[in-house]
Amino acid sequence: MEAKDNIVVKLTFRFSLDIIKYCEELQEDKKYVIANQLLKSGTSIGANIREAQNSESKADFIHKFKIAAKEIEETIYWLELCKFSEGYPDVEELVEKINNISRIVNKIIITSKQN
Repeated sequence: MEAKDNIVVKLTFRFSLDIIKYCEELQEDKKYVIANQLLKSGTSIGANIREAQNSESKADFIHKFKIAAKEIEETIYWLELCKFSEGYPDVEELVEKINNISRIVNKIIITSKQN
């Protein structure tokens, strides 16, 4: 399956673009530490999923998706910090998107283990 037809690749790429935009907002507000942490974890999700598309084996594929799942959890953590910190831009849309991606990634991991 080509990456352009792969929904999780598409979703994570778009999410990365959204994270970049949000982190640029944070940097404008001089919130550099959170911006850097969120930028790293938020864009790493798509990078690992893209890498999984060329995995060497089923185990390697699952491993890459598990790394993506860990990055999802870290990203959710940083977004929750932003949500509950005073003076941070709204993250509700990003939280909704990452939760959707998380459900898909976990489903792919479970399905891949069964096959």
